[in-house]
Amino acid sequence: MFDGVWLWGGGVVACLTLIWLFRSGRWSELKRPERFNLWLGTAVALMLVWRMKAGVYPGLDLHLLGAMVANLLFGPQLAMGLLGVVLIGVGLATGMDWQSLALNWLFMAALPVAIAEGIRRFAAWRMPRHFFVYVFVVAFFGSAATVVLQGLAAAMLLAGAGVYSMDFLSANYLPYCLLLGFSEAWLSGAVITVMVIYRPEWVASFDDRLYLKNK
Repeated sequence: MFDGVWLWGGGVVACLTLIWLFRSGRWSELKRPERFNLWLGTAVALMLVWRMKAGVYPGLDLHLLGAMVANLLFGPQLAMGLLGVVLIGVGLATGMDWQSLALNWLFMAALPVAIAEGIRRFAAWRMPRHFFVYVFVVAFFGSAATVVLQGLAAAMLLAGAGVYSMDFLSANYLPYCLLLGFSEAWLSGAVITVMVIYRPEWVASFDDRLYLKNK
């Protein structure tokens, strides 16, 4: 669906992002068996979630992302790597066009995780450190915003590459992204709520001293 310029450009940006990811990520965490098992288990669970998708038109598949959950559990670098593993696993199972792997990873893994991390940081900067802010603003509404913004970015990519017109995407793709955002919000909010209550040590971005103590 994309010509060589877009594929090569995506490959260059993906390589630069991967260099940053591997150099700055806390990959040593995965040496601990409990963190590695959680990371791998989350990847397997998201592979199943990604397989439950609805195809609107070619290249316009809709499915839950799990970007906010992965980011809150592991931080942005490990989350991008995790979603990369998910993308490859789903590609092996469904016969993905591997020439577009770099673009797919950028727009389905790296970008949504970056958006999720930006929302988390903005909430930490501008809002009180409170349990309900973390759950409802970051995990719930942040997840919905991540999906909607990712869908908008994907639409801009497709329109810029001449695959579909923006008018067509506005009528046949973007409205479904809004609906998908609500589903992502409910799922992510529920998962994070359960984890911070019963397994707060699993959630790297959650700290009892900040969000619960003296509240």
